Amino acid sequence: MSLEFKVVIPARYASTRFEGKPLADICGKPMLQYVYACAIKAGAEQVIIATDDERIKSVAESFGADVCMTSSDHASGTDRLAEVSLQYQWDTNDIVVNLQGDEPLTPPSILRQVALNLADHPKAGIATLSTPIQSAQDVHDPNIVKVITDAEGYALYFSRSVIPYNRDLANQLTDEQAAYYQRHLGIYAYRVSFLHAYTNMQSCSLERTEKLEQLRALYSGIAIHVDEAIDLPGPGVDTPEDLIAVKNLLTNI
Repeated sequence: MSLEFKVVIPARYASTRFEGKPLADICGKPMLQYVYACAIKAGAEQVIIATDDERIKSVAESFGADVCMTSSDHASGTDRLAEVSLQYQWDTNDIVVNLQGDEPLTPPSILRQVALNLADHPKAGIATLSTPIQSAQDVHDPNIVKVITDAEGYALYFSRSVIPYNRDLANQLTDEQAAYYQRHLGIYAYRVSFLHAYTNMQSCSLERTEKLEQLRALYSGIAIHVDEAIDLPGPGVDTPEDLIAVKNLLTNI
């Protein structure tokens, strides 16, 4: 199937836990270059690195990437995507995939999958992916976001808590039963029309309580379609320790 979509890679130099993270060296290349290569392999018609830092701009242009300089005042990556869409004057029906600059092990297949998911569901403003949870411990882990959907795959709710809550099993879940729960993967495709609307949406109590940005969209009536990922991303990089693990994985590929 012919599918046109764009990928925007938000990349910030400033980070509390790991300053300069997108430029961290992995086997002789900056991490951002691996992320950019994932987007190119996915078949995106346009790949843009969005940053507010000249150091990132310089490095990204050195390996041939298109760079969009954006405001340093954005509260989220979604706001940064909205600015990119305005600068490039993309059509409101265009599909944009958000790929974080610290995810060098993202399979290109799921970038294309999430874009296709949105294209196949015209009433959705956002599409995203999930995967069955593998262990009972992960079901109860607040760092692992759970998602539940309706019969057509549209998100009903995202939570750090256990959803749905099985009253009969309570805390006695087995690893086999854990597969009933869906882990949300933080990869999104947006319609440009949603990005424009998002900048005017007010934060809601659900978003502030759960610390989950996608709940603002749900609360505002935006349909989010969820598909089960055909491949799973490798670990992202939040800390210098994570970088070591990613280096080891890439060295052994």
